[in-house]
Amino acid sequence: MTEISFHVNVPDRLAYACRLLRKAVRQGARVAVIAPVATLRGLDRALWTFEPTEFVPHALLAAGATPSERLAPTPVWLVERCDDVALHEVLVNLGTELPGGFERYARLIEIVSTDGADRAAGRARWKHYAARGYALVHHEAGA
Repeated sequence: MTEISFHVNVPDRLAYACRLLRKAVRQGARVAVIAPVATLRGLDRALWTFEPTEFVPHALLAAGATPSERLAPTPVWLVERCDDVALHEVLVNLGTELPGGFERYARLIEIVSTDGADRAAGRARWKHYAARGYALVHHEAGA
C-alpha cells in the first residue's frame, strides 16, 4: 500500500519542493512530480536557480509526450499526469486534485501551502485517503 505523507503549512511550495527533490536525488530516489503545467514550469525554473552551486537533474515532460531514451535515467520528472511517466518510487503532488494512479507508487508526498483554498483541497485529499485505509503521516513545515 502506498505510504502517504502530507507536508503542510508550506509558505513557498516551489522552494520547498526544490529542497525535497534535492534530498530525494541525493538518496538515489526516482521521483515524479505532478502538477498543473504552469506550476511545473515554475518548478522547472526554480530547480535551475534555487541553489547556485547545485543542480537537481530533472526533465519537464509535455502531456502525452514520450521521453527520449537519452533522458530515461533522469531521476526527477515533472509531469501533468501520472500516466505520462514510467513508474518511479516517489510521487510528489503539487496540484490541488487527487493524483490519478498514485496507487502505483511506493510513496506519495502531498505538499500543502498556507493558502486557504490549497489547505481546503489538501483536507479533502486527506479525507479521501483516510477513508480508503491509507496510513497518513503529517509533517508540519518548519517543525
